[in-house]
Amino acid sequence: MHIPSSDTLDIEVLTFENALVSTNKSYDKSRWLYVPDFYSEYRYILGTKGERPLICIGINPSTASPDDLDNTLKFVERIALHNGYDSFMMFNVYAQRATNPDDMEKRFNQKLHSENMKAFEYILRLSKEPPSVWAAWGNIIEKRDYLSSCVSDMIILSKKYNANWYTAGKISKKGHPHHPLYLSKTTPLDPFDAEDYITNCFQ
Repeated sequence: MHIPSSDTLDIEVLTFENALVSTNKSYDKSRWLYVPDFYSEYRYILGTKGERPLICIGINPSTASPDDLDNTLKFVERIALHNGYDSFMMFNVYAQRATNPDDMEKRFNQKLHSENMKAFEYILRLSKEPPSVWAAWGNIIEKRDYLSSCVSDMIILSKKYNANWYTAGKISKKGHPHHPLYLSKTTPLDPFDAEDYITNCFQ
């Protein structure tokens, strides 16, 4: 479990550029991308390196780290490999760690979001073809009012790189994409109209 010790507004948050500098020797950097490379109250990126990554978008990070994936990321990796990707990138709508989304901060941290968007652009640029982005945040997006605006910023940025959006599993009655946990490893990816989603689900 990770329960935030404080709001991220009350701690020093590294810029993405500074967090990208890795000094941790406890994991294989030829295999993993982990930013920042130490356990903290926030995480920008966790994933494996490859030529064709699947970018999975959850709501916020929990306890996972290189070689110690939580159950959600284990499902993400299996589904990515089944669908023909050689790697996965776990990204999140908001970068604050909290195992229980109810513990997420109520005060929106614009700096944390801005740096998170820099991280998103970084992984969009890693693909040698139009990036594949898997919307996987579930109904949890309703936990905080600021989360829908964060998703909107991501959708706008992804258009710059001609990203293709996907879902896996059934869309909820409210129109939200399915969370990865407990999906079959053979679950296919389906096209997802991200712009239509953000326009119609939050009116």
